[in-house]
Formats: sequence, structure tokens, C-alpha cells
Amino acid sequence: MATSSTYLKTSITHSPDDTTFSSSLITTHNQSIDSSSFSKSRFEAYNRLQSAAVAFGEKLPIPEIVALGGQSDGKSSLLEALLGFQFNVREVEMGTCRPLILQMVHDPTALDPRCRFQEEDSEEYGSPIVSSSVIADTIKSRTDAMLKKCKTAVCSKPIVMRAEYAHCPNLTIIDTPGFVLKAKKGEPESTPEEILSMVISLASPPNRILLFLQQSSVEWCSSLWLDAIRDIDPSFRRTLIVVSKFDNRLKEFTERWEVDRYLSASGYLGENIQPFFVALPKERTAISNDEFRKQISQVDSDVKRHLKEDVKGGYDEEKYKSHIGFGCLKDYLEYELHRRYKEATPAILALLEQRCSEVTAQLNILDSKLQATCDVAHLRRTSMLFASSICNHVGALIDGAADPDPEQWGKTTEEEKSESGMGSWPGVISDIKPPNSTIRLYGGAAFERVMHEFRHAAYSVKYPTVSREKMSNITLAHAGRGGGRGIEEAAAELARAAAKSWLAPLLDIACERLAFVLRNLFDLAMEKNQHLQFDYGKKTGDMDGYVGFHAALRRSYNCFIRDLATQRKQLVRQQLDAVTSPYSQVCYETDLLYGPGPKSTFSYQTPCLDFSDQENIPPITNNKDQGKLLKAEGFMTVPETPSPEQPKEHVNFIDGGARKRHPRILGERNMLVDQNGSQLGSTYNEICSLAAQHFARIREVLVERSVTTALNSGFLTPCRERLMVALGLDLFAVKDEKFMDMFVAPGAIDILQSERESLLKRQKMLHACLTEFKSVATSL
Repeated sequence: MATSSTYLKTSITHSPDDTTFSSSLITTHNQSIDSSSFSKSRFEAYNRLQSAAVAFGEKLPIPEIVALGGQSDGKSSLLEALLGFQFNVREVEMGTCRPLILQMVHDPTALDPRCRFQEEDSEEYGSPIVSSSVIADTIKSRTDAMLKKCKTAVCSKPIVMRAEYAHCPNLTIIDTPGFVLKAKKGEPESTPEEILSMVISLASPPNRILLFLQQSSVEWCSSLWLDAIRDIDPSFRRTLIVVSKFDNRLKEFTERWEVDRYLSASGYLGENIQPFFVALPKERTAISNDEFRKQISQVDSDVKRHLKEDVKGGYDEEKYKSHIGFGCLKDYLEYELHRRYKEATPAILALLEQRCSEVTAQLNILDSKLQATCDVAHLRRTSMLFASSICNHVGALIDGAADPDPEQWGKTTEEEKSESGMGSWPGVISDIKPPNSTIRLYGGAAFERVMHEFRHAAYSVKYPTVSREKMSNITLAHAGRGGGRGIEEAAAELARAAAKSWLAPLLDIACERLAFVLRNLFDLAMEKNQHLQFDYGKKTGDMDGYVGFHAALRRSYNCFIRDLATQRKQLVRQQLDAVTSPYSQVCYETDLLYGPGPKSTFSYQTPCLDFSDQENIPPITNNKDQGKLLKAEGFMTVPETPSPEQPKEHVNFIDGGARKRHPRILGERNMLVDQNGSQLGSTYNEICSLAAQHFARIREVLVERSVTTALNSGFLTPCRERLMVALGLDLFAVKDEKFMDMFVAPGAIDILQSERESLLKRQKMLHACLTEFKSVATSL
């Protein structure tokens, strides 16, 4: 950790004339800390809070020490030394697969260590364990069980062990899995990456002190894991670096400058970073706990003696003595953790008060839901208010709205086509791009855009080519009936058949696309309702969590839109049938396109119908434009609407479209006869031209007079006026037993009761911790 020795000196009162800073001063100071009942009560409070946070998954910024390092870098040995006893932790490789939270409690009455493990998913601890072999077996069995449950090679859920002992400090450390370069035999190849990811996640919270261990035999310039620590804590502001197995390096030092240069490590860690140098006993023979602690002290003494006596000139004791030896590291860790506990107490107190309020609010909501399961009238009232609110939002979105954000919730024309599953318009070869096709729209704006797209598609359909055989059969039959209108009757029949065949699919697609636009409004209405409650605190009935009701409401809404689409399809098909009926006069209403006139449009000189292949013979004409006879449909003006994407002066409005087309169609019709009324083209050409004109009349009457009004009034008016009634009849006009099926699914009450019990435990735990921390805070 940055400037650790300097920070300790300034934190502990001593004379300005002192030139040394010995570990005995820190030890004396920490002994006074240990003797303080207040400091111990603060430590106990944090330990209980940490246990509760682990049990209930609370994210609390508790000051914690996290031990990091590569495998075999000495983390396990350091933990045993801090505990003051061995329990074969290295043999079970506890840090390989699952973190271990060690809560060390200094208890002068515990002459033998007592270890208790916190139960999984509970804040309760099991019975004390005193046997070192049982402790190791418990760690291994819990690790194996959790890995089997998670079906992974490593698991971030920690094991919590509380150790009470007369010879351990008041200290809590999280031991993490050791970094490895390659997976062991039988482990997945991804194990090293999973360990690194888990350790980074554990070390990233800013409330945690990083205790990074690295063997003394590894040079800083070739450290494998130092860069990983830099990624987590770039300036090492919360990192304490420990050089382990320091005794392995001592034999290399003969001169003072060599020792001082190595101890400074300033060339790689920076001027303000001072590591600790630790050596621990290497023997793993079964010895007593007292003998184990004596060996630790002896190794410390041997290291300092070697530096002082076996190195020529010794070393800079004033600068480095407080950072050499396990005893100094132990004292510093305990001091630093207690200092951070003291600093964090006010913030923890405020956070606990906030969490208590939040959990209490959640509990109140849950109680209301449980009570509502027995109060049908309350559920009916709140659910009807909620449904009414959704209907109002749907109406507002149809009328025009920009909330929620159209950039997030709106769709372009291409997105609508893709998501609705209706890509292209049947029979339309050209790419239809209505105005505003690239703008994200929803609601009424998207509905109007689809209407314009339908008009574009309808006017893009050309009168289809008719075979000679089909035309002969129809025309000859009409010619035999007399009346002199055989050709025009045949053309009208062909036009009616083409309109039914080519326009009916367009009408179906239009209804489906409009229904898709309206179906999307449900999610937008839900989002709008949620934002309204959040922003203004308005309540239309708290229906959060009632999944069954939300599903039923969505189903009912979708059924309403689906029924509208079915009804509209039937209506527009009826209108198409009416326009294309043989009894309809649309094909013969010359004033529709040409205006009234006393003269007949066509004159036929002979009743003989010639279907010979004369259509390839160029007609005799004095007009250069007569060659455009068969292109009448190609010159139809496609109506457009004003768009932000194009200047207004280039816009052709729907209202003027039909009038602008009349002279062109009239001219094309007059091409069939000269001024004397003589026939200029073949009978086939005449009928094709007449049929194309009749087809255009039928289409314009259908699109401009019938369908547009039918679709607008048939979709939008019911959504504004009948939606709530339809939803009400479907959801609420039922018996109580059926109504409650939306709220009380099988086992739902048991789930709510279980959730309530869990919240009650969490509330009890948080209130207990809050009471403790209030007591601690008042003593600061």
C-alpha cells in the first residue's frame, strides 16, 4: 500500500526526535487497540454485518482484505500463520476453486482454536470444530458440493469460517483462488481465465484492501501477475505488496547497497510503494500450535539477524525494519483494518438505514399482495384502474406522442416489415418506399405511414397481361348477347377479375400491417405507464409482480386487435366485391375520370371480332404519342404526402392525384379512335386498353373512397372508444373464481409466504446491525 510506513508513523504519536520506527512501537500500539473493548465491539459488528451480507447477498462497502497471488506464492501459509495454527489448508487447496472468508477473532479465553462455518445461504454458524483435519475436510466437502451444484470448475460464492483463538488477531481476510497459467489435469482448459475473472471481480470493489503476494525469487520486471493487479488498482493506492519466501533470497546479498536496492523496489513499484518482506517455516511436520508459533517468531529473528550480521554494512534499519518479518505485517494489517473500520462506520450506518427502509417498503408491498389474495374487491378495483390507464395511453399514442423515446421504441418501415413477417406487397415488383420510411415512428404516425405505403403499393400494380384465349372466351360470349356493348362489357369483366385477383392480397397485407402497428402499442403503453408512476408518483394500482394478470391483459389486448384485423379484412373485401360487382356502374361512370359528356367514348364499325395476331402491327396514327397506348398504367401518378425527407414543392397530394391523372387517361382512350371514329388498332388492343382504364377506375374508387375511410375508422375508432369495454368484458365480467386465477396461481401464495419470511429475516438482520452500528457511531 502506498507510503505505508510513513502513514503509520504519522498515525501513531511519537517524538519528532525519534530516528527509528521499530515494530515494537506498532506492537505496543496494537496491544492497546486489542485491550479496547470499543475497538473489539466495532470489529464484532463488522464481522456480523459481513456474515449477514454473504448470507443474504447484500452489497455493502465493508472494509475487507483480499489476499491475491499466484498458486504456490505462499498465501495459504500466510493465512495459517495469521491464524496461529495449522490445519493442512495447502493439502485441500482451498484457494483453487472457491474463496474463503476467514474471520479471525482474538478471544483470550480460547486457549485452543474454535472454528465454525457459516451455513450456506444463512447467517447462522454451525457447531465449533477443533480438529484441524475436520476443518480441512469441511472446506473440501463444501467446495466439491458447490462446484457440483454450479456445474463449474470454480465458484465465486465464498465459504465463511470464523476462528476464535487466543493467539490470532482481530482480522478478516478473503482468500482467493491462486492465479495459474495452465489448468491441471482433469480441469477444463478455461479454468485459468475463470480464476482470473473471479479474482478481478472480488478485488474490484473500492472498499477492499488488496494483499498481493509474490515469491522473492521472482523479479519485479518479470512478474506474471503484477500487471493484473495494476489493471485493478493502477496506482496501488489500496494495494499492500508482500514479498513471500524472503529467506530464499537472503543468501544472494553480501553488500548493503544490494540489500537496500532490493528492499526499495522503487525502480518498478514507484517511490511511495514499500513492500513487506516475509518468511515463514517450511517444515510441514505435525507439531503443536505453540511450536508452530515459536517457529514463526524464530524465522523472523533469523531473517533480521542475517541482514544485520551477515551482510557487510547491514541494511537501512530506519527505513526498512518496520517492513521486514511476519510480525510487522500482522500488526500493520490489524491496525489498517481497524482504521478503515472506524472511517467507514458513518457511511455504513447511513447505508444500513437506507437498506432498512427499502426492505421495510418491500415487506409492506408483499404484505399488501398477500392481503390482496383474499380481497377480490381490492384486486378488481386496482386491476381495472391499471387496465384503464393502459387504454388511455394507447389512445394517446394513436393521437400522437413522442414519449417514450421514438428513437428507442419506434420502427422504420423496413423494421416493421421484418418484424411483422410481411416483407413485400404481393404483385408489386418495384421497391415501395413511402414518405418517412427511414424515420422511427410508432402509434398514429406509423399507422398513417402504412396507409400511404398501401396507396403507393396499390397504384404500383399494373393491369396484368391477358391471354388471347381468355379474352376470346369472354368477349365472344358477350358479343353474342347483342346490344353493341360486347367489347366494353368484356373489358369491364376482365378489369373486375384483375381487381379481385390483384387488389385483394394488398388489402389483406394492409390490415395485417396496421394490426402489427397497433399491437406494438401495448408495450409502449406499459412503458409510458411505468414512467408516469416513477416521475410523478401516480398510482393506478400496484400490479407489479402479478405475472398472470399482465399476461391475461396482453392476451386480451392482442385478441382485440386480431379481431379488428379480421373484421376489417371482411369489410374491405366486401367493398372490393361491391366495386367489382357486375351490377356496379363504376366501369361505366365516365364522369368519374372524364367528366360528363354527350358523346360516346368508343365507336365500333363492325360486329366482327378479329382476334388474329394484329397487335404486333403498328397502328396507323398521326400522333406521335399513340405508341404509348399500352402504357396507361405506367403513367399513373403515385400519391405522396408531405415528408421531412423531401421539399414541399415536389410533393403530389392524394387529393389532387386523381384529377391530375384524368387528362392523361382520357388522351390514351381517345387514341383508340380517330376523329371520324374509325378503328385504328386491333380488337385485342382496344379491349386491353379499355380493361386497363376500367381497372384504374375500380382501383381509384376502392383506394380513395372506400378502403381509406374503412381502415381508419375500423381500426382507430374502436381502439379509442371500445378497447376498455372489450378488455373489461374479457377480464372482469367473470365470476370471482375465474378472476382470481390471474392472481393466485397454484403455489403462488406459498411462494409469497416464503419470500416474506426471507424478507423478514433480512429485515431483522439489518435492524440488528443498524442498532449495533448506532451504538458504535455514538462512541466515535
